[in-house]
Formats: sequence, C-alpha cells, structure tokens
Amino acid sequence: MIEIMWLPEDFIVLMRQQLGEDQAASLFEGLSQEPTVSIRLNPLKTARLTLNREALGDSVPWCPDAYYLNERKAFTFDPLFHAGAYYVQDASSMFLSQILRQYMPQDRALTALDLCAAPGGKSTLLASHLPKGSKLISNEPIRKRAQVLAENMQKWGYPGCLVTQNYPEDFGHLRQAFDIILTDVPCSGEGMFRKDPVAVSEWSLDNVRQCAERQRNILCSILPTLRPGGLLVYSTCTFNQQEDEEQVQWLQSEYGLTLLEERHFFPGRDRGEGLYIAALRQIASTREAADAVCKEDWTDAGRKVESRDVEPLSPAKLQRLLKTLNVIADVDDYNRQLSVADSQLELSYDDAIRYLRREALHLAAPRGQVLVTYCGLPLGLAKSVGTRLNNLYPQEWRIRTTYSPTEPLPDFLQ
Repeated sequence: MIEIMWLPEDFIVLMRQQLGEDQAASLFEGLSQEPTVSIRLNPLKTARLTLNREALGDSVPWCPDAYYLNERKAFTFDPLFHAGAYYVQDASSMFLSQILRQYMPQDRALTALDLCAAPGGKSTLLASHLPKGSKLISNEPIRKRAQVLAENMQKWGYPGCLVTQNYPEDFGHLRQAFDIILTDVPCSGEGMFRKDPVAVSEWSLDNVRQCAERQRNILCSILPTLRPGGLLVYSTCTFNQQEDEEQVQWLQSEYGLTLLEERHFFPGRDRGEGLYIAALRQIASTREAADAVCKEDWTDAGRKVESRDVEPLSPAKLQRLLKTLNVIADVDDYNRQLSVADSQLELSYDDAIRYLRREALHLAAPRGQVLVTYCGLPLGLAKSVGTRLNNLYPQEWRIRTTYSPTEPLPDFLQ
C-alpha cells in the first residue's frame, strides 16, 4: 500500500474524482518516487565537443539533443554547464520541442515572447528552435528571477534574444506583435510535489481557484499581442482540470482559438515531472472579430493560415516597440563583448573553477581584454596585466561555495 498521507486530503479526493482510482493510485505512487534528471544540449556550442554516450542514459523521445541521466551530477562544478553547453531541464517541459517542430513556421524569421520565462528552460529551448533572424523576448516580472533568466539566456548565447522585466499588462500596446507566445503561467504547483515540500504545504482548493483566476487575467492581458495565425503555448505544472483543460476551453470559447494539441504528464506514468501543455492557434484577436480578421484554412497538422494574414512587423517598428519595455539584457550585446577581446586563453579545469568563483588568476597573457575559455567554449572576460588576470566574471554569476565536490563530475561532454 502506497503511503499518501503526506499529500493534501482534498488533492487526493480531487485526483480520484478526476482520474479514477487506478490512474490516481499510479500518480500517488509516482509522486512518492525519486525525480528523474535530464539535460538538453546546446546545438550552438556542443558541435565542437565529443559526446560521451556511455555516460548518458536514454534519449528523451520528444526532444532532440536531450537525455536522461543515470544519476544527478555536480553541475555547479562543471565549467561546461556555466559555458552554456547544456541546460538541466525536466524532460516533461521539453515536450515544447515537439510542439514547436510540428506547429511553428520554419520558412521565415519570427517574433516570439516567453511571458513567464524564469529560470529559462523553455526560453533556451525556444531560442534553439527559432528560424534564423528571429527575435525572442524572454520576460520575467520578478527582479531576482529576471536576473537568473538573464544569466541563463546570455550563457546560452543565441542571437536575437532580449530579456525583459515587465508585467503582462505592460505588453498590451504591442498589438499583434508576436508570432509565438509561451505562457508557462503561475499555478498551484501540483506537479512539483515530489520536489518541493512548500508546494505541498501551500496547496488548497482555494489556492487552485485563485491561480485559475490569475491565469485568466494574464491571458487576457497578453492575447491582444498574438498575431492572427499565431501560436499560443499554454502550460502549467498542475494536474487539475480547473487550471488546465478548463482554461483551454475558455480560450477556445471566448477568444476563438483552435486547439492543436494538449498533453498531460503524470509521474508514475511518464518519465518526468507533472506538466500540462497545450498548443493553440489564434484565429482572431477577439471572439467578436473572428469573422472579420481571417478565415481558417488549415493543413492536416493545423499549421497554415492563408486568408488575410497580417504583414510582419518591420524591424524598425519592432525596435520602437521594444524601447517601451524594461530590457535588462541583450544577448547580442553580450556576444559582441566576448567577440572583441584582444586575446584568448584556454583554462585548465582548476583555473576554470577559480575563474568561476571570481578569483584572480596568476597566469601570463598579453595585456588587455582576454577571453577565457574551457574546452574551447567562452566562459567570460578577464583583464591581463601581464602576469595576472583581473577577473571580470559578473559578480552575481559567481560560484559562491568554496566546497570541493566529492561526487562524480559530469563527463558526457569531452
């Protein structure tokens, strides 16, 4: 008999009503098991590295370049992790890759928004999938979380990416600006129960209702910015229908969106954390304007709108609109800073860790700005004064612990 007394009683009742006894029992058992660990490689940076497949587990079936690990590694002490060579992300969230490959246009540059993007898992994945020349705005309203997002996006390194710190309503004037919007909305966190005891202690039916109301407010604020024919991806880390299927049904009835695909991930059934994700196509900016904006003419996969498509934003107009947002990081600017260094210096593992701790390095290099690398991948900048490197690694990014790891270091990239 699986011990479920640690779960909220109302949650147990709700899942049994929603899923039935057998599937609910499978979920409760899954929530009592250890979480899986998975990573996603950065195609932009790992092409020059050798993949040690013996150190990896199975491939994640719905996401290229993604793998389950046989055990959790000391990622903090892997310079390749800090260089953006890979991202540690739950496999369920990587299902976004399959949605993008199936429903996102690939024949033109796109403008995309990840509205609730911190810490950056879905944004780094989206950046890897966008066609060349696209623009991605990764947004997070909470300052501390936005700083983490900015760090991860700059390390991932894809061009055309901006990080903003704004609330959803701040985007309202960008009418029909985005071809793709990701909304991984704040939720009651049921899918995080086995990772986060706080999510268990804070869960209640009243909190579910409050989250559902907040989610609709967020969607109301952002939907006017989605272009006719655009793709909306809605996701939560919950299981309950009030925050999931009922929200999608509301989007269909009130805003005229067409549901392309939806999927639940359940621990105990799926190899990953709890997640709900749905892909929807925008037909019109409001239900009342549906007939006036465009008629639908879909391919079998539901990917194509041919009637009265809105012209793409010109680069100049897009730049004017972006100036109205609170931009806290520009990946293109960061890449340019790295590219104009006077010289380059490859570091050993020990020196790379010292650099990432923001310590001075007693190494000889030509005077001036130095790009320091590990396995050929940039870690950041330093200033050489001849026999010493003054460390210019961002203070807020540094490894704060002086602990030396005893557990195995990652060895899947060489």
